[in-house]
Amino acid sequence: MSDNRQTRRYPQNLQGVLQLAVDAGSSSEGPAPVEPMSEERKTWLREALSEMCKGQMDEVEQMKRCLAVLDKTGEKEQDDGEEEEDEEEDERESAFEMLSELCENLDNARDFMILGGLELCVSRYLCHVQSGLRWRAAQLIASCAQNMPQVQDHLLQIEVLPKLLQLTDSDPNPTVRVKALYAVSCLVREQEAGLQAFVAHDGFSVLMRGMQSENEKLRTKSAFLLLNLLNSHPEHKDTVVSMGMVQQLVSVLRTPHSPFHEHVLGALCCLVEDFPQGLKDCRNPALGLEELLKQRATDLQGKEESQEEFDFCERLRLQCFSGQQSDDVGMDR
Repeated sequence: MSDNRQTRRYPQNLQGVLQLAVDAGSSSEGPAPVEPMSEERKTWLREALSEMCKGQMDEVEQMKRCLAVLDKTGEKEQDDGEEEEDEEEDERESAFEMLSELCENLDNARDFMILGGLELCVSRYLCHVQSGLRWRAAQLIASCAQNMPQVQDHLLQIEVLPKLLQLTDSDPNPTVRVKALYAVSCLVREQEAGLQAFVAHDGFSVLMRGMQSENEKLRTKSAFLLLNLLNSHPEHKDTVVSMGMVQQLVSVLRTPHSPFHEHVLGALCCLVEDFPQGLKDCRNPALGLEELLKQRATDLQGKEESQEEFDFCERLRLQCFSGQQSDDVGMDR
């Protein structure tokens, strides 16, 4: 019995306990009659539940200690101004890193919200003078929000999205901008209320400027989020096209070649599919898009690592310029 118990892995969170219950229920199914639970089984189940509860309580206590570090040093700032000891900053950065790891767990993310940790991140640390604390706060917000509608709703209610968009758009530190956009993505993808707030705060313009920045990671993540949103929510094509997105995307394609151009081409494909105004903009002779696509396809042909970009390039060329003359005649009629 001791050997079996040593090899068992006890669940450390609610999901684990639920799986334990499912497994226990499944093992009792079948034609054989259900027998009373043995003393060994009872002992094992009690130990499993005890370990789970203990582990969850330990993690909540860890989050409380991290919040105490963040809150205490925040109070010190108010007394001492902006001067901070390196040791204090390291302590806070460590607290953020531990919290980000803990809040990957959905139960912990919910508990962190209940403890008031999100308000502290938003009110004090997204605008902190130290960039290392700004980007860690944004990363923690992303960790909590990802796949967690309850936390997403709470963050939207305390109006974090405009602050994250501002950081994405104009923070002087490139890491802050990338982490802030990651948090934005966690709040707007597959989240209707978040997407509405994103559109209301001109989020597509932020993505446009992100694709034009000098930060490669920001360009890539901006283009990827744009492509994802256009694929998931084609009803926003009109908003995007009316702000000159087609022209801007083609301009981005004319910059020195980069792997993120694959997402840019994908976004253009979305904007011309079943959307006449997007198609018309792409066909504008002033853009010179047809020649650009021909040249790009020639450059990419045969390169295995660029196959998807090549496919987007050919798809866009066929959508826009194959049979263009007959299409134009039909549109004139």
